[in-house]
Amino acid sequence: MATSLKNLSAYDPASVPDCSEFKFGIVVSEWNESITSALAQGCVDTLVKHGAKIENIRLHTVPGSFELPLGGQFLLDSSDTDAVILIGCVIQGETRHFDFICQAVAQGCMELGMKYNKPSVFGLLTTNNLQQAIDRSGGIHGNKGDEAALTAIKMVHLKRKLK
Repeated sequence: MATSLKNLSAYDPASVPDCSEFKFGIVVSEWNESITSALAQGCVDTLVKHGAKIENIRLHTVPGSFELPLGGQFLLDSSDTDAVILIGCVIQGETRHFDFICQAVAQGCMELGMKYNKPSVFGLLTTNNLQQAIDRSGGIHGNKGDEAALTAIKMVHLKRKLK
């Protein structure tokens, strides 16, 4: 569904499982920092709102969005994290760079989850312009960081439920 038809931060809190026993890793791109820091804050706030202990949330930065999957791998290799959330923002420019970065991060995110059998959440904004990024990082369309946190919680819960 198009974001313009749905607020990324709108959801039924009763539908979200308690995550007080879950451990989360968040990898945040430093590129477009004003956007990614707002996304990361939304992510952390939502995790805490649903019971995550601050000491069970590990937040690390990487230089750019291309480095997000490898940062996630480093985090999963070095901890007992239940899920990793990749937070970044790529804004369309004049060259095809946008396409290559977005595709690489999406593929890397999927491969990370499959390799570790743990949720790897794609929290990458892929926008046409800065205003769209602002609108999706706490603006009129909510915060993609909230959505990424909810996805991580629900996926860890599903994995534990199926064990």
